[in-house]
Amino acid sequence: MLLYKIEDFNPNYRQAAFEDDDIKGLDVYGGSTDDKIGTIDTVLVDETGRCRYFVVETGSWIFDKKVLLPIALCHIDFNGRRVYATGLRSKNQVEKLPRYEHGMAVDYDYEEQVRGIYRTSTVEASVPVEASLPLEAPVRVSTTHSVSPQATNPAYDDRDTYTYEREPQLYQMNEQDHQKLKLYEERLVADKTRRKTGEVIIGKQVETERVKLEVPVEKERIVIEHTTPESAGSLVTPDTAFKQEEMAHFEIYEESVDIQKQAFVREEVQVRKEVEQDTVEARDTVRREELDVKKTEWDSEDKKSNPL
Repeated sequence: MLLYKIEDFNPNYRQAAFEDDDIKGLDVYGGSTDDKIGTIDTVLVDETGRCRYFVVETGSWIFDKKVLLPIALCHIDFNGRRVYATGLRSKNQVEKLPRYEHGMAVDYDYEEQVRGIYRTSTVEASVPVEASLPLEAPVRVSTTHSVSPQATNPAYDDRDTYTYEREPQLYQMNEQDHQKLKLYEERLVADKTRRKTGEVIIGKQVETERVKLEVPVEKERIVIEHTTPESAGSLVTPDTAFKQEEMAHFEIYEESVDIQKQAFVREEVQVRKEVEQDTVEARDTVRREELDVKKTEWDSEDKKSNPL
């Protein structure tokens, strides 16, 4: 069974497996001590998506060497941001482990080299509880370079039938090491998308209309009035009367209208956009996890269970 780096197998591994706690980069300490031996470089999962190994970068402890640590031989403390490698007991043990390189094919022969080192130093553990972490991922990334097989333990030389479940002391976590439960609930999360719903084009156009303008004008005219003077009937001399050259001369004027068109500012228009607030209601069904606790009592005489 080939193995894959967790980030290649499932890019969303943090949400799927480690509950948003990124296992990569955590410090690794020997056993339950404060002796730092390296950091977690990545995690290797099998074809079903279950975590099988931590890739430990040993750093200055054994310079520039990466080794595989079976998942059951450690205790993860997410709160303390630490991984306690209970299976790595000595520097000599790490030196015997085959080197891991990114891109290499981790096949049965390579794993047997790794398992052979840990089998000689693994203490019988308490009854394990399956705690491997299933992942869901549609993409699998194949590796490129293979590792030359070395001598394997004849007692485990069953490459065609070997399963990780046969060695729970290496690949299953003990319940005493991992008792943290997280309860999940679904929430509605709204994502707003801005989309174009229309377009407004504002311009100017010229409209025509017929208007009437009334302009008052003046015209001059001659008015002749006949009156009887007070001296009417008085005698006058012949030299005064009957002069033909005597006349009155008047110039007569009138106003005419000269129409011209001129442009004036009528009004000013300001154009702007305003955002109106509205509320859209969305409804859906969400799920929430609750604890389901079942307790069983055992009769010490007949060894039968009596569920409470």
